[in-house]
Formats: sequence, C-alpha cells, structure tokens
Amino acid sequence: MPKITLEHVSKRWNGFYAVDDLSLVMEDHSFITLLGPSGCGKTTTLRMIAGLETPTSGKITIGDQVVFDSKEGINVPAAKRHVGFLFQNYALWPNMTVYQNIIFGLKNIKEEMPLYDEEYLRDLHLAASFKRSNEIVKCVNDTREKKQINKDRALSHLIDLLDITMKEAKVIFDAHLENEANPAEKAGQLAIEYTKKAEDEKALLLAKKGLGLTEKGEMEKDGQVQTKDRRLTGEELDLTVRRASRIVKIGDFMDRYPSELSGGQQQRVAIARTLAPKPTVLFMDEPLSNLDAKLRLEMRAELQRLHADLGATFVYVTHDQLEAMTLATKICLINNGVLQQYDAPLDVYKKPNNLFVADFVGNPSINFIEAKGKQNADGSFDFSIFDGKETIHFKPSAKLDAAKWHADEAASEKNRADAATARGEEKGFVEKSNKDSLFRYHIAKMEEKAIQEEYVPTEEDYLLAIRPEAIHIAEKGHLHGTIYSSMPTGMETTVRVNADGFLLTGVIFGGLLFKLDQAVEITLEGDGIMLFDRKSQKFITLGSVI
Repeated sequence: MPKITLEHVSKRWNGFYAVDDLSLVMEDHSFITLLGPSGCGKTTTLRMIAGLETPTSGKITIGDQVVFDSKEGINVPAAKRHVGFLFQNYALWPNMTVYQNIIFGLKNIKEEMPLYDEEYLRDLHLAASFKRSNEIVKCVNDTREKKQINKDRALSHLIDLLDITMKEAKVIFDAHLENEANPAEKAGQLAIEYTKKAEDEKALLLAKKGLGLTEKGEMEKDGQVQTKDRRLTGEELDLTVRRASRIVKIGDFMDRYPSELSGGQQQRVAIARTLAPKPTVLFMDEPLSNLDAKLRLEMRAELQRLHADLGATFVYVTHDQLEAMTLATKICLINNGVLQQYDAPLDVYKKPNNLFVADFVGNPSINFIEAKGKQNADGSFDFSIFDGKETIHFKPSAKLDAAKWHADEAASEKNRADAATARGEEKGFVEKSNKDSLFRYHIAKMEEKAIQEEYVPTEEDYLLAIRPEAIHIAEKGHLHGTIYSSMPTGMETTVRVNADGFLLTGVIFGGLLFKLDQAVEITLEGDGIMLFDRKSQKFITLGSVI
C-alpha cells in the first residue's frame, strides 16, 4: 500500500480557509485519524486526498503518483486514484440485496487487466478443494438443523472455507461427500478428474490459439501475460464479492436487504463494498457515528483487526478522541484548518504541543492551573497558584533553561511572522477571514465570573496541566480540599475536589466512595505534569510536583 504525501495543501472559499497550508506524510500500512472539532477541516482534507474536492493550492502524492499539483495543473479524477471511501450514512441501496450492493460498483470498472481461462481456473480450484475432504464434510455437517442440511448456509460456509465462487461451491455441495461411507476416496477421485480436465483445457488452448497459462490461470504468449481493456467477468465478480464479504463476516446475509440488517451488519456491508475493488487506500468519514455505544466499541475492534489483516493504509475522520486514541497509529489533530499536532496517540496525550491539544484529548478533561513564578538556580520552579493562596514546587524531568526557551520561542515567533508576511505578498494571496486566535482554556471554579478580565501574560506566567489520573487522595498531600462530587462507576471513581475555590477533577481507580464536603488531601503524582507558557500556549516540559 502506498504512502500519502501532502505538501502545502490549502482549500479556501473566498477568504475562508477550510484547510490552511497543510503538510504531512501518511506512511504505508498506517492507520491515520484526522481528529478535531466540527468544522475544523478534517473531512475536507479527506475529500481532497480522495479526489472528491479540488484543493486551492498545494501538491498531493499517493504512492509514486502525483494526483494533484496546483503549479503543474495535475488533478487525477477520483475514479483513477484507486481509493475506497466509506461514508457516514453507509449509502446502501435499499432495493438491492447485500450481494447486489457490493457488486454494484464493480460492474462499472473497466481497465487494463490480464486475460484468464476461467474453465481452467475453475477446474484447478475444484481439484484443490476436493483434496480437503475432511474439512468439507465438517463444514457441511455443521449446518445441519433438525437433521436437515441448510443448503444456503452450507454454500456460504464452503465459499468462506475454500475461497471459491458460488458455482464452484455448488459443484462441491452436489457431490454430497457427507453421505459417503469413505468421503476421502470419492473426493480423491474427483480431484484427479478435475486435475485432468484442467490439463486438457491447457493443452487445447495451446493447440488452438498458441497460448500458454500461468499458475494463476493468466494467458501468456512468449512469456508475456496477455492483457485487455475490459470489465470483470461474472466469475471474477462473484469471487471478488465473496472475498470481500468473508473479510467482514457477512457471508450468511448475501440475499438479505439492508432493512433486514442491524446497524452493525449494514456497516459491514458498506465496508465490504468499499473493499471489493481492492483500493490502495481506504478512507472513512465518521463511519461509526450512527451506531450505539456498545456496537461502536465492537466495530472499533473489528476495524483494528481489519487493518491488521489487510495491511492497508487507513485514513479515518472522527471528532471522537476516544476513537482516535484507540484506532490510530498516528493522530492528525486539526483546528480551524491548521495542523496542531501529528504524532502517535500516546505522544499526543502525554506531550501535547499546545493548550488546545491538551484540552481536546482526554476524558475527563485535563486540569489547568495558572502558575506564576521564576526558575531557581537548580532548574526547579516555585509557583504561586490559586490566585496566590497556595505555593508548590515544580521540578522539570529534563534539564531546562527557561530564559533560553523564551528567547528561542521569541525568535521562532518572529520567523513565523516573517513567513506570514512573505506569504501575504505572494501573487494571488487571499487573507484568511477565519483568523487564528489563542485557545480560550477553561479553569473550573466554584464561582465563575460572567466576564473574564483581560490579562497580558509575562514570562513569569505559566500553566500547569494535570491529567485526572495524576490527582490522588492521600493522608498527606500537596494541597487541601473538600469533595465537591464523587461518581463511582465500579472500576474507578471520578471525583471533583474544591481546593481554595478551584475545582480539580481526578480519577481514582478502584471502587472507592467519598462523602460530599469530606475534607481530603490531594497529591499530584508522577513526572507527567505538563508545563506550558501562558503567553504563547506552547508546551515547555514535563515534570513533577515535590
């Protein structure tokens, strides 16, 4: 499967930038989730790669093929990009059976393909299948209902077991090996018979047309496989549909209509239809959003397994950060059309680039604490928090020179400003109407003001970001507080603690119960507490409170 490269890709409508100067590489066999709030540009990004939306500028490459380049005037149609698209609403035809829904798009495919001798291939498949007589007998007998064999189920199971077409399955079923006293003997005779038929067909083709056959049944002449611009044959169509249905385990539902299927089964049909043309990349636009919570969990596991089995490149759009965390090899987090972070899920969770990323990823949400202070000679910080009511000592996990960090950030900001100015002077540049702005983080308090006072941060202003699992209740802690709320779920308890009028959310593992207004001591555990610069909202370092 190919990798996908986006270089300075933008999409705008007048001054509104849905995607703004996006550059990233999606590696082979990866599972990429495009994550972000509604309207952030993730679906537009997906549609541009698939060819359903034309970028305003930039370059997109799938494998070795440039599918879009604004400078060179290249724009390969969606049908020629060999990608599959799985929609949010499944888009199944209600008047067609499952089989007809899957085969529908395949009938329209016409491209350069090898020529096959179908009779030769069918005989070879039958010869190989009959050598598995014990499996065939067991497969057929497993479909018995009240001592009667269910023919439809038996045929479906034979197709899945032997990777064959319906015609081939009917030949094997009609042999009724399950009724034979010695199934292996009869199956052996049939295997010899079909092997001879295949050899005779091969010899006849050579004598009549001077064509040989490869092991795959492809016609060849002088060592060259013969090809033709053609559509798939009936046998090829059937085999393709059966293989796709087997992958998602819907072989028993091929004659049903969508209205006769559950939501999860309809989703599997949509996946099978997308997989049938063997796309090089599989795109999915919030495919699980219409399912209930339990079924979504099951389908996540199925998609993860499907990705591993196919070895394909998956690009998946979602606004559900839990889906992104559990499925992705990499998360591409977007906000207002701008890439915020492109990393492995745990890196996004543990080392977010900025306050927006820290806040968006994680449930319950992260705790923000405004802190003011200077760095000590030993590299640690003494911070005043909770409007000066408490003091804590923060120690970075790695060596940090705060003054140098601020100087480097100021230089980087100047470079970004210079680059933006240069970009604005380019021919055809249109100013962005949906301006980028600093993220408005929320600090939970017992009493919140309706109107927040404007504050201009200095280099002494920081933000501590603490994941709920780092907040512990102990006999002696860093902070004092009282229980504001306690919500046990069995495996864990989510608590909110009032500390000097500020509410901190913690997740306590185990079935613990706390009384409301109970006095407690809070400890901030581990070395994964994050330090952000309040002015730029950029991540600085990880550390611990001691």
